[in-house]
Amino acid sequence: MDSTSCISLLVLVALSATAASAQLSSTFYATSCPKALATIKSGVTAAVSSDPRMGASLLRLHFHDCFVNGCDASVLLSGNEQNAGPNAGSLRGFSVIDNIKTQVEAVCKQTVSCADILAVAARDSVVALGGPSWTVPLGRRDSTSATGNTGDLPAPTSSLAQLQAAFSKKNLDTTDMVALSGAHTIGQAQCQNFRSRIYGGDTNINSAFKTALQAKCPQATGGSGDTSLAPLDTTTPNAFDNKYYSNLLSQKGLLHSDQVLFNNGTTDNTVRNFASNAAAFTSAFTTAMVKMGNISPLTGTQGQIRLSCSKVNS
Repeated sequence: MDSTSCISLLVLVALSATAASAQLSSTFYATSCPKALATIKSGVTAAVSSDPRMGASLLRLHFHDCFVNGCDASVLLSGNEQNAGPNAGSLRGFSVIDNIKTQVEAVCKQTVSCADILAVAARDSVVALGGPSWTVPLGRRDSTSATGNTGDLPAPTSSLAQLQAAFSKKNLDTTDMVALSGAHTIGQAQCQNFRSRIYGGDTNINSAFKTALQAKCPQATGGSGDTSLAPLDTTTPNAFDNKYYSNLLSQKGLLHSDQVLFNNGTTDNTVRNFASNAAAFTSAFTTAMVKMGNISPLTGTQGQIRLSCSKVNS
């Protein structure tokens, strides 16, 4: 193949990738399934009303889906990704998505993808907990396999440089990273994910906060102590707001990867801005969520519309 042909092929690939992303549209189901969004919202609202923590769990499912192999609902397939280190025993909300899928199938047979349900459920979860809304581009299709490769998910022990690299790999900039980290204004984390922060070498932690966490999280590893929980935001754990950033200013970030955002580094000013200006945070967060939802979607004739979110169509 000559150099001209190589260049033409590269241009074609680039245009195909752009076209796939461009095919997402907020009105994708306006004709084919006009009740889709209302059905998803109803299911999410009921689930979060019953268990406020579920809002964070559904938001996290969308994040863990998009960061592994693009927003293709591969995380919902039984096994593989679900059993990988960062996900095993910690991801939840699968039954909620399954129930919503059943309800959506009842109004529109094999029309709405599980990937789109995840994206909309993430938005509706934030809204249900008092957070902002945003328009979700739609038209994703579901993968026919789960890669099981969760290496792109940032770890709770990540440094600032490691976080920036992980997000940059997904074409998300530093502001997107700090804004998406604000999702930790809701939800809880397992002891095994913050034990090293409260018993290790972290000095950028409020002493009273540290003592309180040590009472919940034993120093010894293993057993049920590893899965004991602490809220990521002790101020307003079930409200989607900007208190997460205020906590960082007081050195009350639960995870090492939280507190590195405010630790005499390049993201300190962004954290200060989001802590003092709720509107700045919500604007950055909603922008970042749309960008994240656009990570490598399957569109057109790619993938499939799964009848069940937990398995590929037979």
